[in-house]
Amino acid sequence: MKEAPKDKNFDHTLKLLKEGYYFIINRRKALNTNIFQTKLIGKKMYCLSGRKQAELFYDNELFKRQGAAPSRVNKTLFGEGGVQGLDEGAHYKRKGMFMELMGNQEMVEISKLIYKYWLAYFDHISNRKNVNMYEASKKVFLQTACEWTGVPLKENESDKRASQLSNLFENAASVGLKHWKSRRERIKAEKWIEELVHDIRNGNFNLDKDKALYKFSWFHDIDGKLLGEKVVAVEILNLLRPMTAVSVWVANIGLAMYQFPEEAKKLQNGEEKKIMMFLQETRRYYPFFPFTVAKVKKDFEYNGFKFKKGTITLLDLYGTNKHPEDWSNPQQFIPERFEHWEQTPFNFIPQGGGSYDFGHRCAGEFVTMAMLKATMDILIKHITYDIPEQSFDFNFNDIPAVPNDGFIINNVRFI
Repeated sequence: MKEAPKDKNFDHTLKLLKEGYYFIINRRKALNTNIFQTKLIGKKMYCLSGRKQAELFYDNELFKRQGAAPSRVNKTLFGEGGVQGLDEGAHYKRKGMFMELMGNQEMVEISKLIYKYWLAYFDHISNRKNVNMYEASKKVFLQTACEWTGVPLKENESDKRASQLSNLFENAASVGLKHWKSRRERIKAEKWIEELVHDIRNGNFNLDKDKALYKFSWFHDIDGKLLGEKVVAVEILNLLRPMTAVSVWVANIGLAMYQFPEEAKKLQNGEEKKIMMFLQETRRYYPFFPFTVAKVKKDFEYNGFKFKKGTITLLDLYGTNKHPEDWSNPQQFIPERFEHWEQTPFNFIPQGGGSYDFGHRCAGEFVTMAMLKATMDILIKHITYDIPEQSFDFNFNDIPAVPNDGFIINNVRFI
């Protein structure tokens, strides 16, 4: 066995912050390998890219999630004690709690709520007003997520909570004051949900038993005990936060329509198949989160390289979705590639890979597509609008990367 190729120099933390989504891609190309070593925050790490390496990464016999994510990420993006940091039976049991929410009936309900809140939003604004669809989506999606999960929103509370949750994903990778703001908002958000869980368990809050907030509050974990109130809060936020974060894809939809107008024209008749292909290609082509993290579970060998127990490993999500070994013409925006495309758990991973039930692929992918499909239906079938001059530039070292002006529309009119 031999060591994986090494990234030169001592520590590359500053380069990661500078290069963002292209950090692994740049080294994969320079070293001509899909597996290499680097050093970040003073620690040796492996980096993987491509379908075959994604399959390796999601082998639960070789990699684990517990203790892999940096503490600063757990204290902002994920929360502590949530499903992302569990392994084996504990993960399967907790993941099942989420998968029970992912049926067709639940997706139909989410779609109806998206229509409800988008139509209400556009009904209350002036048709001449500039609408930042990225910011508007945060509010609409937060309202949708709260009603779907059973979390009550007080009157005029939507803007506050949408801003609070967006801080968890917009500033999770930040340093300095932005990071500390994200941690502060995480504490406030968890306290908000913890109080609701406490009221439910003490009979002070009546809630539909089919709602996630009720189910999670009375869920018994693998040890047979109820989840702690704080852990329930973390898991409810693992629904509210990513549903709010789908706003990133809405901004990217606007960018795709601007950069590829000929593809956007194909959507004008509202054909569902073409809309779905456009949405999937948007999720493949544009960045969401750059990579995911695990830890080597035991010493093993792969393709002649040795992997050492306990080493943090990064899987390149963005680079895998554009990997030349797995995608033809990966740098081109071609929605039709999804017409006869066969998905595996490892070749298309904008929200993680592996299996939904036994692996770590995000169950929220079903929710994401339901939300985006309904939003596209609104944009195509229910309103007309203009796209004023604006900046669609974004920086690949911003995580998540969103166009500078967030996709602005104006002169909105109902059809």
